[in-house]
Amino acid sequence: MTTISFADLKLAPEILNALTESGYTTPTPVQAQAIPLVLEGSDLMAGAQTGTGKTAAFALPLLQKLLPHASSSTSPARHPVRALILVPTRELAIQVEESVKAYAKHTKLRSLVVFGGVDIRTQTPTLKRGVEILVATPGRLLDHVEMKSVQLNQVQMLVLDEADRMLDMGFMPDLKRILALLPKQRQNLMFSATFSGEIKKLSAEFLTRPKLIEVARSNATAENVTQKVYLVEQADKHVLLAQLLRGSDASQVLVFTKTKLTASRLAKQLQKEGVAADAIHGDKTQLERIKALDAFKSGAVTVLIGTDVAARGLDIDQLPMVINYEIPSAPEDYVHRIGRTGRAGAFGKAISLVSPEEEKYLNEIEKLIKKEIPKEKADVPHASRNSGRSERAPREHQGHAPRGDRSDRGRSPRGDHAERSHARPAAPKKPSHDPWFDKPYEPSTTAPIPKQPEQHPVAKTRKPVAALFQRKSTTEKA
Repeated sequence: MTTISFADLKLAPEILNALTESGYTTPTPVQAQAIPLVLEGSDLMAGAQTGTGKTAAFALPLLQKLLPHASSSTSPARHPVRALILVPTRELAIQVEESVKAYAKHTKLRSLVVFGGVDIRTQTPTLKRGVEILVATPGRLLDHVEMKSVQLNQVQMLVLDEADRMLDMGFMPDLKRILALLPKQRQNLMFSATFSGEIKKLSAEFLTRPKLIEVARSNATAENVTQKVYLVEQADKHVLLAQLLRGSDASQVLVFTKTKLTASRLAKQLQKEGVAADAIHGDKTQLERIKALDAFKSGAVTVLIGTDVAARGLDIDQLPMVINYEIPSAPEDYVHRIGRTGRAGAFGKAISLVSPEEEKYLNEIEKLIKKEIPKEKADVPHASRNSGRSERAPREHQGHAPRGDRSDRGRSPRGDHAERSHARPAAPKKPSHDPWFDKPYEPSTTAPIPKQPEQHPVAKTRKPVAALFQRKSTTEKA
């Protein structure tokens, strides 16, 4: 097969210069297939594993098609929103817009990213000045629509990135509202790592005779990612994780948990043990999430612990290892988690710690990826095992967490199944030395009612009353 270059794809010199400065010369398979189809105006449904360059596959032809509309005018009327890119999470929104900005650096095209979790007033002035390319999370976009700070009646291109994740997080009603605001005549692009039945149904609703490309089997995992499972008791997971993090190949590790509570507790525990760890999840403010991610990318933090909200939004070059502290109950999320490593052809390692109660989820994952993952019984020293029991896993799973990170929306909570908690029965109370203290309180019905002290009336001092004397009549005088 002949290797092609970006120049062969007939991209403009301004875009090619930006690619060269970014160090890109050869398109990935999904880019080589998608870019010509987008340039010819076709609707597109593209499936590829994470880390294969989906962002550039839609961003480069999008910029190419919008170049005739580039203007140096300061008038907002000359900069209407012509391309709308919808993504499910804040982190992904930020990274997509950073890529768009980098590819458009030698053009007059403007771009902006809007997402929840920050003051909307900081985004409004730039939006009102006009941008051709808008990257947004669905909820925050609707906030701007309601505030009349954005018009969508001139959108020519719509991109849904990680469309399956948007459905998982319950964004379908928002998507339908947004689609109703767009012109009927437009080009639609859908990019995702997995294609479920719901995704195919969604594509039938808004794509027009789409071209379908899949550069890898749907729901497949990258061959350059080495997968391994350690069979371990839940109570021993922390000790095993600490052993793995001391390994020479654990210079930078992304650790996934099911719940926000587990992520926070695990990060704090590792910090106490001297590990440069931090957590990233939906309960963190946007500033805290950006700070943690930047510290991880720079190497100041070597272990980043996150939930599945982070699985789709983190793009870290040369990430050597991903560890599933808890495997997901949805097998598709496993594909996205381990897709954070082994990106752009690099080699990576994905390790999963699986307790006996999680083996049913492991079976579902192996069915999905059509591959058996090598397994090894974890060898946790007895002394270390006892010292590691401070983390009581069952308590972390009690109750029900919100269905997702809805801070991108700023409205009522909505779902992300990745952050659900799984209730477990509470541990029985230990009896005290005296069983009487373990009995529930019961009000007594036989106890005598305390006698109230008698209250004697206070003798009132009678005030003197003036007497009325009658004068005797004259007949009564002696």
